[in-house]
Amino acid sequence: MPEALTLSSLPLFPLGAVLFPGGLLPLRIFEVRYLDMIRKCHKAGAPFGVVSLTEGSEVRRPADAGTPSGDGFANEAFSTVGTLATITEFSIPQPGLMVIRCTGAQRFEITHREKLRHGLWIANVIRLEDDQPVKIPADLQATADALGKLIKSLQDRDVPQTQMPLLAPYRLNDCGWVANRWCELLPMPLELKQRLMQLDNPLMRLELVSDILERTGISL
Repeated sequence: MPEALTLSSLPLFPLGAVLFPGGLLPLRIFEVRYLDMIRKCHKAGAPFGVVSLTEGSEVRRPADAGTPSGDGFANEAFSTVGTLATITEFSIPQPGLMVIRCTGAQRFEITHREKLRHGLWIANVIRLEDDQPVKIPADLQATADALGKLIKSLQDRDVPQTQMPLLAPYRLNDCGWVANRWCELLPMPLELKQRLMQLDNPLMRLELVSDILERTGISL
């Protein structure tokens, strides 16, 4: 069995969102703890880790009166499984503000985490295996077809590629890709999105997404 791929001192970005492999993530960054981190990642061509918050908020807030806190700020907690984010676009429209677009890469699991003095989290992580390509089975073809129709409707409206919510190439014959894109598009609780992202079986993920589509009344 090959040795697991690891990353040490990976900077983390806890968000009220779940990043899926192959997904798009636009961010506007203004907190001091992230400005330097993103600048360094961009310069080095290095990824950072996106993890979904389970406690706290995206913007660091002072602790409530009477609530013990080691550094005077509200507690932050986040999932132990996240996704590497690769910066694809980077700009500084004004001092103290960065605007970036990222692509989701490989999933990872945290083995050790540490909060630095200025509030930035870093972690040692093990990179998880990518989804294996699985062809869409006949009983789930309607779920893939519905996503294809949505993409075509956006293309017919001449939506620029830079504004499309999904990245080409469109792998409409792959269970993992179709499931991940629906997970990004559908309104569902953060906890459910996180559980779906963590599933190692892309076929099972697509089956669950198909059930959600049916329950929400979206026509397939």
